[in-house]
Amino acid sequence: MKKRLSVFLIAILTFSLLPQHALHTVQAETDDSFLFDFGTEDSPVADGYTQVSNTLIYDEERGYGLSKSTATRDRGNPDDVRRDFVIDGDYSFTLDIPNGEYFVRIIAGDDIAFNRSSFAINGEDYGNITSSAGEYSELTTNLTVTDEQLVIDIGENGRINGLEIVPMTNIDSLAIDSITFTPDSEVTLAWDDDPNAGHYNIYRKGESEETFEKLDDTTDAGYVDTTVELGYSYTYAVTLVHPSGIESEKSNEVTATIINEEVVAPEAPSNLSVTNAELNNVTLDWDAVDDASLYYIYRSKYNPDEYPEGSVTFDKIATTTDTSFIDDTILTYHHYYYQVRAVNEGGISEASDVIESPVTEVQKRQMEQLDRALVAVESDDGVYVGWKVLGTDPDDVKFNVFRDGRQINKKPIENSSNFFDENGTKDSTYQVRIIKGSGAKITKEVDVWSENYLSVALDKPEGGTTPDGVDYTYSANDASVGDLDGDGEYEIILKWDPSNSKDNSHSGYTGNVYLDAYKLDGTKMWRLDLGRNIRAGAHYTQFLVYDFDGNGKSEVVLKTADGTIDGEGNVIGDANADYRNSSGRILEGPEYLTVFEGETGKALTTTDYTPPRGNLNDWGDNYGNRADRFLAGVAYLDGERPSIVMARGYYTRTVLAAYNWRDGELTLEWVFDSDDEGNEDYAGQGNHSLAVADVDKDGKDEIIYGAMVVDDDGTGLHTTGWGHGDANHVSDLDPNRPGMEIYQVHESTGIPIGYGIRDAETGERLFGVDISADVGRGLAADIDPRYDGAEFWASVSWDGSNGTGLHAVDGEVITNTIPNSVNHAIWWDGDLGRELLDHTFDPNTDPHGVGRIDKWDYENEKLVNLLTPEGTRTSNWTKGNPSLQADIFGDWREEVIWPSSDSEELRIYTTTDVTEEKIYTLMHDPVYRLSIAWQNVAYNQPPHTSFFLGYNMKEAPKPAIVTGDELFGSNKNN
Repeated sequence: MKKRLSVFLIAILTFSLLPQHALHTVQAETDDSFLFDFGTEDSPVADGYTQVSNTLIYDEERGYGLSKSTATRDRGNPDDVRRDFVIDGDYSFTLDIPNGEYFVRIIAGDDIAFNRSSFAINGEDYGNITSSAGEYSELTTNLTVTDEQLVIDIGENGRINGLEIVPMTNIDSLAIDSITFTPDSEVTLAWDDDPNAGHYNIYRKGESEETFEKLDDTTDAGYVDTTVELGYSYTYAVTLVHPSGIESEKSNEVTATIINEEVVAPEAPSNLSVTNAELNNVTLDWDAVDDASLYYIYRSKYNPDEYPEGSVTFDKIATTTDTSFIDDTILTYHHYYYQVRAVNEGGISEASDVIESPVTEVQKRQMEQLDRALVAVESDDGVYVGWKVLGTDPDDVKFNVFRDGRQINKKPIENSSNFFDENGTKDSTYQVRIIKGSGAKITKEVDVWSENYLSVALDKPEGGTTPDGVDYTYSANDASVGDLDGDGEYEIILKWDPSNSKDNSHSGYTGNVYLDAYKLDGTKMWRLDLGRNIRAGAHYTQFLVYDFDGNGKSEVVLKTADGTIDGEGNVIGDANADYRNSSGRILEGPEYLTVFEGETGKALTTTDYTPPRGNLNDWGDNYGNRADRFLAGVAYLDGERPSIVMARGYYTRTVLAAYNWRDGELTLEWVFDSDDEGNEDYAGQGNHSLAVADVDKDGKDEIIYGAMVVDDDGTGLHTTGWGHGDANHVSDLDPNRPGMEIYQVHESTGIPIGYGIRDAETGERLFGVDISADVGRGLAADIDPRYDGAEFWASVSWDGSNGTGLHAVDGEVITNTIPNSVNHAIWWDGDLGRELLDHTFDPNTDPHGVGRIDKWDYENEKLVNLLTPEGTRTSNWTKGNPSLQADIFGDWREEVIWPSSDSEELRIYTTTDVTEEKIYTLMHDPVYRLSIAWQNVAYNQPPHTSFFLGYNMKEAPKPAIVTGDELFGSNKNN
């Protein structure tokens, strides 16, 4: 047997979550614990620890040591364990140790530098731990030693300051001592006392819960749970907590059922009714049930009649001894669904019938007043004509189409909003008259496009030369749309990208960033020059285009700096300031947030940017890569008016800030910071993009920030802990399941999910594929009519050439062949399924590619090309982004904006396929419209709708919006 090291534990154990000088003194009764202090031969060793210097090589006689000599540092602070460490890129520490169960804590950090060190223990990869300068992270785990040796492999930055190994004792004697069956029921637990326990933690889970939650703690070897309820079952487990704070594995499990089998359960309540409903409360009444001691009230946000049986869950919200109940925890902007059950010692009755509460007040969102965006396109054998159904139109709105002033349809068009005119020519003009609708009664007259795209001429900026002598040119990049002048027609806001733009991880100077505004006829409205103090790249400039103050005209909001020039030539801040360092980065100087007038480009107000830069190391490195990762979005945080959401960071620290632009004033409403107490689990969970949707059905929007969601009030709603990813998709992806879902791919190989779907409100994992890879691309879209809901797939390669299967929304593998298109999806042809939007691209020969729209042939498992826009180019290298995809013209289907290959024009491509589907313009769906607002942010993602839009869909729900349009015609209230 190998020699084992015995160390009598009289130690100071440190915790990274405590203040850096707060130490915890621990006395132990065992000599089988091991504590090591790594560092220099000359630096102090913490009391009770064994020194491991950088030259201490393992030998069998000693029983511990390093695999090789390493470097070492001693910072002198903050304490004897943390002040010094050993450091190398690839080495190990070995300890001979008796077989058994152990708790292991690794402490790693640096008083003056960022740290990211990886660890594998006995061959199992535990990922890495990171910390900013002056902070110290911990890796903690329980493990089993079976071969009398523990080997820790250390990599990346390779720092280790301290190592603590403590044998664990598990409780195996947990038992139920007694149960009382009354309205005030109790469960008494008992177990054998253990002298090594500082205290015990009590854990409990309900009969429908998968995971234990901590219920309480005690220093006794017994516990009385007074929070149980009649009719339910509860499973318990107990852990031993060492005085150091180290916690054992959970004990054996025991289950207590709070039902007296000698008593008969009551009958279900009858005649449940809503007797009163106001905005902030609903009153329920029902008939009394014989032998009932209590009544349980249950509520759901979803109508069970609209989903397969068993899909809708009712949550218990109250207990009462009365036959009436007032629910004052809701706002009746939406329907709620209630059940009541009677309870006695014998258990819980069947549920009453479901009752629906009424909507007492409709909460409406301020949205754009749009025209019908009539478009006519010359096509084979005629002219395609398309126009929008507005979100404010009644369901039975009808249309007549006029060519050259004469009506050409025999009867009003009521089941679609497009028409194919076989007798039309390129010289024709078209108009549409609306019968019983909203807004204008007739559209303006339009000419026929000779191609399936509209060309918008651009004023391409002149190139330049960086301070280090490198020439650069400009190309059209991301775009957004908004009604800048209030005429009901969209304008285009375009970002110009210099050829030397940089990913944050790369050093180097870049050219200035420009934003232009263009009308659809090519008229240039204004240009913003962001100046030398804004670096060019996908992660730096996130611009929002939206009508934030409700005046009918969109504003433009983005991060600015000293030297930014607005659309009227006015300079923000110091025109002569230059904060670029020798690496071309901007790591000092003021940062601003500016609201620009959409019609003129004039700066309306400028304030300090929140979240501020602060200490670079707080964001994950010391050279400005992760500190300058910005995201932005628009969200209806009050359910009625849009707010600005600006964000910084997602690899480690994450901060979001919400602003309102109202009556000429910009106000900061809230800040969410993962550094704040209670938010620690939200650190490191962000994506290279975000999404916005009302995921908890309270009428107000949440921000889906990758693997975490922030509620409308700036508090955390849920976090999965699954970490950073490059793509996510949020919608009602599964129409057979209540609520919305999030599909996301993940980058870390140390989490239990490579890609998968979770509940958008709770974060509950619905399905996931466990693969140890950086899954870089993923897409969710309904591309196969044989399966309900969206399909999803992922790839570690940008072109979809390396995937693990095409899945139905419930996780079923449809085929192991995935589409070689995994970037964007688009509604393009005449059916309800979604097509795929990507590009043909050779990274070895061209930094750009040519876009394409393909349809998935599910029977032959291949892509069929529908459109290749020759003469255009895509953006952002392997991402293959168009400048924008959005529902700009025609009916509900989407257009695509690509720049020409020379960036002298933008081309807005539209479909000419006739569809029989009548859906209101997607730009009046709240989730879709907000998707267009955030689409340009970082790694562009495709937009989605708030409802399921796909094969065999239900009728699209009418949006609760206000635009200023009024109804006309008979039955105006329809």
